[in-house]
Amino acid sequence: MYANINPSIDVRLLRTTYLLLRERNVSKVAVLLGHSQPAVSACLKKAREIFADPLLVRSGQKLVLTERGEEVMASIAAMLEGLLDTLNRSSQFDPGMVHSRMRIAAVNCFGTFLIPPIATSIRHEAPGISVDFFAPSEQSDLIEDLGSGRVDMVIGNWPAPQQSLKSSTLLHCDIACVVQKSNPLAKRGRLLLDDYLDADHVSPTPGSNAVYSPIDGRLAQLGMRRRIAMSVPEYALIPAILAETDLIFTTARPYAEYIVANAPANHLQLVEAPREFDQMNLYLLWHERAHNSGANRWLRNVIRTVARRFDQTLHPAPSAIPLRAAS
Repeated sequence: MYANINPSIDVRLLRTTYLLLRERNVSKVAVLLGHSQPAVSACLKKAREIFADPLLVRSGQKLVLTERGEEVMASIAAMLEGLLDTLNRSSQFDPGMVHSRMRIAAVNCFGTFLIPPIATSIRHEAPGISVDFFAPSEQSDLIEDLGSGRVDMVIGNWPAPQQSLKSSTLLHCDIACVVQKSNPLAKRGRLLLDDYLDADHVSPTPGSNAVYSPIDGRLAQLGMRRRIAMSVPEYALIPAILAETDLIFTTARPYAEYIVANAPANHLQLVEAPREFDQMNLYLLWHERAHNSGANRWLRNVIRTVARRFDQTLHPAPSAIPLRAAS
């Protein structure tokens, strides 16, 4: 569509031509731009060739616009205004004035702690921005979805972020297991890896979808695989399943503590995960195509701020020891 535009047309030419048509005075435009009069005259000559019209003609002692010149000035003004608006939009982004819809894939247990305060910030600061939080399916290709714009960002906790994406570490925490109190493993302070692999597990992600699982992804790094006896579509189903079965649920320690504390009749027990799991990291990922988007950048900052506050509750700064007054 735009392949046939004259390649000699650039922003400098358009700006100079617009000022010439507006001021109708070569000397004045030369002063405004800090250019020499011959350079400005050369620009006018080039514009006349491109637009196939004199643009400015003499009428007595002054220059006046031709009819074509009036059309060209109005058209260039609109183009420059649109370009300026695009250049300024990101630096002057006002979330309260934006109306858009964004999609965030959240594939982890941290949604319980992060999504409510994220939602509060969005509704207070940017009520015109609608956000769809969703869990990707087994068939989802999040890298492709981010690249195509079908997904705006991902909050993920697999072992390592994809190198082809922009990423930011939001927080880190220990991993723990939850079992029914009558389960023999509940008496262990910490599970050994062999015992862990011999047991049956419940997971919010199928074993075939290990790429999105920080647990199965870590085991894959170790060349191992656990036995997922049951996978469920929602985290909310897991506590009730644990209370009535011998299955093990492995998750971030804050979420493990949360479901144990909220389990009815005190049926569940937290057990330390095998040491081989190390810690769980939570990442925010987005594509290069959205890196400079005002809305995307604003929402990334909101998510980072919420995650930072939550991380501080997990790792509180040590209290300062008061200095003893000199005696």
